[in-house]
Amino acid sequence: MFQVSDELLQELTEKRRYLHEHPELGFEEVHTTEMLKSWLAEKGIPVLPFALKTGVVAEIKGNQEGPTIALRADIDALPIKEETEVSFQSKKEGCMHACGHDFHTVSILGAAILLHEQKEQLKGNVRIIFQPAEEIAQGAKHLVENGVLEGVQAIFGMHNKPDLPVGTIGVKSEGLMASVDKFDITFHGVGGHAGIPHNAIDPIVMASQYVTAVQSIVSRRMDLFHNAVVSITSIHGGNTWNVIPDKVVLQGTVRTFQEEAREVIPGLMKQMAESTAQGYGGTAQFHWDAYMPVVYNDAAFEKIIRTTAEEIGYMAVDAEPSAAGEDFAFYQKFTPGFFVWMGVDGPREWHHPKFDLKEEAIKVAAEFFAALALNVLEQQQ
Repeated sequence: MFQVSDELLQELTEKRRYLHEHPELGFEEVHTTEMLKSWLAEKGIPVLPFALKTGVVAEIKGNQEGPTIALRADIDALPIKEETEVSFQSKKEGCMHACGHDFHTVSILGAAILLHEQKEQLKGNVRIIFQPAEEIAQGAKHLVENGVLEGVQAIFGMHNKPDLPVGTIGVKSEGLMASVDKFDITFHGVGGHAGIPHNAIDPIVMASQYVTAVQSIVSRRMDLFHNAVVSITSIHGGNTWNVIPDKVVLQGTVRTFQEEAREVIPGLMKQMAESTAQGYGGTAQFHWDAYMPVVYNDAAFEKIIRTTAEEIGYMAVDAEPSAAGEDFAFYQKFTPGFFVWMGVDGPREWHHPKFDLKEEAIKVAAEFFAALALNVLEQQQ
């Protein structure tokens, strides 16, 4: 069975701290990419020749014929000024690994090292994906377009979870992280004098009516067993106190865990915007940006994931879903996959300037993903 030695844990911890000191934003991870290639080369793990500006794809070929599966880690940071008190704070002003991608990176690197050391046990191949630009939801799409998933039968990944203790792995089939979609609506009216509103068509009234009415889509038009939230997050209209403007723009987001709900909601929102505007004598333009799908876990893998965690001495627990998004979802559109929570017992939630985690979790994650890869390849024979 795979085991991270004290020496390897120290090495991975030092690498995590180095990455934490040198964070890079999405598609700017040039130095991170160079370091990963160097670290893989030191361990004799071959890098595949994909034409990527940032990000690295390696592959461990087993000594036995079999399928290819993938393990994925994201490598980018966030535009956040760090406020932790750790000795290895970010050296880049206004940029921080505030979502723990440095932890993801070295954990999957650790799994790759363990698998390479025991590749004679593998009944197939394990592709290791260090993906750029997760925070801007572009990295996974970019890698898929570049053929990174070709020949891959299944893919597995994780996100750290600060509210779970180290040694705990959160597992849930089907929807784990919500779809993330964006919209903007422009209500057009006729501008005029605020004291003579009957000579104008007021788009502020249209927009105000819509902000309240749109919530009825979730409460009255959606299936009771579907989860959805519609949030209006921005309203812009007018520029002075005594003039009715000629337009108002709303922006916001919709989150859900079911593709059926995701398909229905934009049509209902558009219909309501247009009918609301028409009722006041105006018009509405509706734009929907289908940004990111649901992280939807294939139930066929749940048993082996739970069994693997327990076999190596860790605890599989029922995962609480999150309305945050994750571009791992794009991989799951092309191949079956499963995404888990990895307990890190951190003091703050993701994207907080004081985000941190317990580094003992590196050992847990590396051992778990190495063992999972071995078990999945065995099962897929």
